[in-house]
Amino acid sequence: MKKASLKTIAEKMKDLDFCMMITHDGRQVPHSRPMSNNGKVEYDGDSWFFTYEDSNKVHQIKKDDKVSLAYQTDDMLFIECYGTAAIIKDKSVLKKKWVDGLEQWFPEGIETPGICLLKVSAKRVTFWHKDEEGEYVA
Repeated sequence: MKKASLKTIAEKMKDLDFCMMITHDGRQVPHSRPMSNNGKVEYDGDSWFFTYEDSNKVHQIKKDDKVSLAYQTDDMLFIECYGTAAIIKDKSVLKKKWVDGLEQWFPEGIETPGICLLKVSAKRVTFWHKDEEGEYVA
């Protein structure tokens, strides 16, 4: 597969919002769920997701920090991001990553009890788009 730069990957991901996040439980059973990284973000190798500390995905990440993110667009762009996840509770980071509209899920903003961020740092990002494909390895 052709090597791709982080800049190329960032360009392809600039308008993506929703993905499927795949985690593993303690028995190595995969679990997937839709997640939003809030779109219009400048991808730098890290993806950020707001969630609650008591969610299953957070419990699973505490047991196994390996995560995959799968994106797809209507024009046949597919992106798979494999990396490690960290749980971030630092209020200054939450404030920096906050965007309008998140109040729908976190009614008290960054002061919502139990709120945290998941930071997924890419180890490998692969894309397929029509007749083009590439892979970035961190």
